Amino acid sequence: MHADQRRQPAQHRRSFLLRASDRLRNLLISKPPAEAQARRFHQEIHDFAKGGVTLFWQRQGIYSGAALLCGVYYSWPLAAFCYLLVQAADLFDNTICYQVIQRTDHSLRHSQRLLRRLSWANALSAASVATFTLLLARLEGPGEHFMSLFFVFAAGLFAAVNNHQLPQILALRLITYGCVFIYIPVSDILRENAPLESKLWLHFATALFVLYFVLECAAIFLRMYQRTLDHMDELRSERDKARAGYELKSQFVSVVSHELRTPLTSISGALSLLRETDLAQNPDSAGRMLDIAHKNSKRLGKLINDLLDIQKMEARKMVYDFAPVELGALIAEAAQSITPYASQRDITVRTSPPADPLWVRGDHQRLMQVLDNLLSNAVKFSHEGSYIELVARLEDGCARLEVRDYGIGIPPESSHLVFGMFQQVDASDKRKFEGSGLGLSIAYQITEDHGASLDFDSKQGEGSCFFAVFPLCDTEENTRVELPQPATAN
Repeated sequence: MHADQRRQPAQHRRSFLLRASDRLRNLLISKPPAEAQARRFHQEIHDFAKGGVTLFWQRQGIYSGAALLCGVYYSWPLAAFCYLLVQAADLFDNTICYQVIQRTDHSLRHSQRLLRRLSWANALSAASVATFTLLLARLEGPGEHFMSLFFVFAAGLFAAVNNHQLPQILALRLITYGCVFIYIPVSDILRENAPLESKLWLHFATALFVLYFVLECAAIFLRMYQRTLDHMDELRSERDKARAGYELKSQFVSVVSHELRTPLTSISGALSLLRETDLAQNPDSAGRMLDIAHKNSKRLGKLINDLLDIQKMEARKMVYDFAPVELGALIAEAAQSITPYASQRDITVRTSPPADPLWVRGDHQRLMQVLDNLLSNAVKFSHEGSYIELVARLEDGCARLEVRDYGIGIPPESSHLVFGMFQQVDASDKRKFEGSGLGLSIAYQITEDHGASLDFDSKQGEGSCFFAVFPLCDTEENTRVELPQPATAN
């Protein structure tokens, strides 16, 4: 037992070290961004490289001026050595920036590789500036570090203003310069064993204050850049929405024109034949023409009603008369309503009512509309001579309505189109099955407005099952509900 007690602290220390090493690895090694952030990552790395190339000559002027001052007032050999060191690091950094700008491979993996190269180049550049500053500080002597501290302050401020596109590189540079900025006054205090009243402590406090200022500037520029990217993403999203709306409008025109053309052609042809036919001599032919015109006029009426329903739903102006509805009676009425249409295709409608009455709170007319859309779809996509099933049952304390067919099914790649407006698996002008692509979208919205859910299971070639799950109700109160309209700006 004592051995177990001794092992537990050791295991705890080991797990603590593992967690700490994982956190350190996550900080030092940049992970590839998620797919949703890939576009922003590409923008950030491109902006960073473009800024680096643009500021090349500005950096050259800064390095030349610093080396000239160091040579005149301190040491020409030191100035030459540090100038060459800084130039070598800066040229390497500039070469990587050109590789980023001129790249042809825009894959995420290649971008990650370029980011690692940029990180190494900026680490070398920051180290060369830090080396220059530390060597200069040694020549200046204790308490005489105006030039060295000003150089490292300028380097930190330059990074805060110009390296904010990539936070990991900005952090790398600021940590390097910050450590140098603190090390110089601290080393003076330790070397001189300075008391608190010494000005060396004042230099240390001033360095902390200036370092805070540089960090605050970096945070401000980083937030500004991130907000700019956010605005760009919003504009891009609005552009994509406008493009999607235009495509939806084009698809709407295509679908509706197709749905209008066929019945109008039939009605026009029937009326033309009626006008040219002697009704007294051909009563049977006249009756058939009238049946065709009547059928297609009903089809036009349904399309118009669907468009009006969609308009009401988008404007949140749908009105529901909620009352307790018994699902057994509802599916019997729906089956009776769809039977004439199903009989035309030699399809049988089978119902399976619940063992006990199931009451849900709903609008009877709208629930019939949902079932009519689901059943007509099931009939349309079933094989002639087959059957469809309409089931209501209790499941997990809720009422479940099912409409099942054994027809062609829905391809997996088209499942996302099922409940979309004006969306069909085959939306071409030569599609086999007629329809506006509004029925299932309307059924889905009505079900949602009833506090229920509508979903489906399907296997291509084996059929589909659409099911709606409703909460049960036991109230007898009838309620008229109008959906709240969206708030409008004053």
